[in-house]
Amino acid sequence: MANLTIRNLDDNVVKTLKAQAKPHNRSLEAELRHLLTEAAAQHERMAAFRREAARIRAMTPKDRRQTDSTLLIREDRDR
Repeated sequence: MANLTIRNLDDNVVKTLKAQAKPHNRSLEAELRHLLTEAAAQHERMAAFRREAARIRAMTPKDRRQTDSTLLIREDRDR
């Protein structure tokens, strides 16, 4: 596993992170580990979402325009 060192972090940021860790019964280090793990997972989920959106978008021919979803929603509401 890797180790990180974060320098020049504002004291108020550290104070806030410690306060955030306390109700989770975690140390500052454990809270930071949790936050970084969640951020990395979120990045991976968004990347997967973008890949899937691109795959779906590729199924529509390039010369065919996409209908704006707001128009479809309004049309549905008007019915």
